[in-house]
Amino acid sequence: MLRQARPKWRYDGVIKGGSKMRNNVSKWIFAVLALGLAATGPAAGADSVLLSAAISGEGKLLSDLKEMVRIESGSANVAGLTHMADFLEGELKALGMQTERIKATSGPGAYMLKGTLTGNGRKRIMLIGHMDTVYPEGILKTQPYHVEGNRIYGPGIADDKGGLAVVLQSLRILKAAGWRDYATLTVLFNPDEEIGSIGSGEIIAALAAENDYVLSCEPTAAKDVAKREGLLLGAAGTATVTMEVTGRQAHAGVAPELGRNALVELSNQIVQTRDIAKSVPGTQLNWTFSNAGLVRNQIPEKAVATADVRLFARDGAERLLAALQAKVAESRLVPDTRTAVTMLVGRPPFAGDERSKALGKKAQAVYAELDSRPLELTPMTGGATDAGYASRSGKAVVLESFGLAGFGYHARDEYIEIDSIVPRLYLMTRLLMEIGRN
Repeated sequence: MLRQARPKWRYDGVIKGGSKMRNNVSKWIFAVLALGLAATGPAAGADSVLLSAAISGEGKLLSDLKEMVRIESGSANVAGLTHMADFLEGELKALGMQTERIKATSGPGAYMLKGTLTGNGRKRIMLIGHMDTVYPEGILKTQPYHVEGNRIYGPGIADDKGGLAVVLQSLRILKAAGWRDYATLTVLFNPDEEIGSIGSGEIIAALAAENDYVLSCEPTAAKDVAKREGLLLGAAGTATVTMEVTGRQAHAGVAPELGRNALVELSNQIVQTRDIAKSVPGTQLNWTFSNAGLVRNQIPEKAVATADVRLFARDGAERLLAALQAKVAESRLVPDTRTAVTMLVGRPPFAGDERSKALGKKAQAVYAELDSRPLELTPMTGGATDAGYASRSGKAVVLESFGLAGFGYHARDEYIEIDSIVPRLYLMTRLLMEIGRN
């Protein structure tokens, strides 16, 4: 994949040494950047105060990020998630926010963290991100926080601790600038996004319906993966399909003909439904797990399979389930077997409307202020995010992926790109000011 042309002002390393050294280097970077902006024309519209604050604030963001990555906060790790909430609550209180811990309605038992500020504007704005990761306890022993050139590695560093760090530092910058152009500014961090937001999704949906704008802070893709950083206008919803076949047991050697093989029938049904989503627009289905039988020498009477479902349309679940049930009923291979198909719907899809697209275009204009830096607006992704819950009521304008650029999510080498920090801070702060102004 061709790499994006290197912006004149990009910094590709970590500023080492004491705070004085970092400040001197930051001032040098800003001076060079200012000269570059002056020479490039369109970029001359950048807000120099915000840009300077983003550059000088990189160090604090990196400090926050390091501390959060060193807190193991898998979705089932209640102690780690509590530690995360303690750290984040302290930072929100330092910003003057009123904080509240909200008990998740189900799941391991962790709490959501909510912070609120009251301003003097008219718009109600909410920023969301998640504290949990997919990694098991003890992961830091084999996957420690470490820096290699322009990358910082660590479990959960991109998904979604980088997003949380962007929220904290952006709010610090805006506080220092005296920005209060909002009716309310709400921050909401949940502890269970990686397990489907099973105990927080409804709360996110309810709070989002009380706001005018919701910015979700999942990561954007790194430059080695995508041509350019971006924002998401859509993300899939999720569901799980379960197919269960009931047959009849029999001795596999003496009288197999007396049995009704549930495994064979399940295999038949999987084959005939494997491409069914192609006939149901806005859906995707992949069979991913199956189980049948108890012992080698017995015809199995039970067989079960599950499928991962992605939903790109709000009515996709109902239409896909109806198509599955009709297909199963029309063709049975093993007589006297029964096949039942059920669906459990999880996170709803996020499909940005015209208002989301308009906000995305405004974000592109903001990014272009940085040496004409491009910003991709991705129409849809197969990954699911809490933007689905935030957009469910249709009341708020929702946009996704305001976190840092990175990749390797859920894998051994998850990382963020250091040179994405300043642009993402500038994007968040400038866009929030635009939202308040308009």
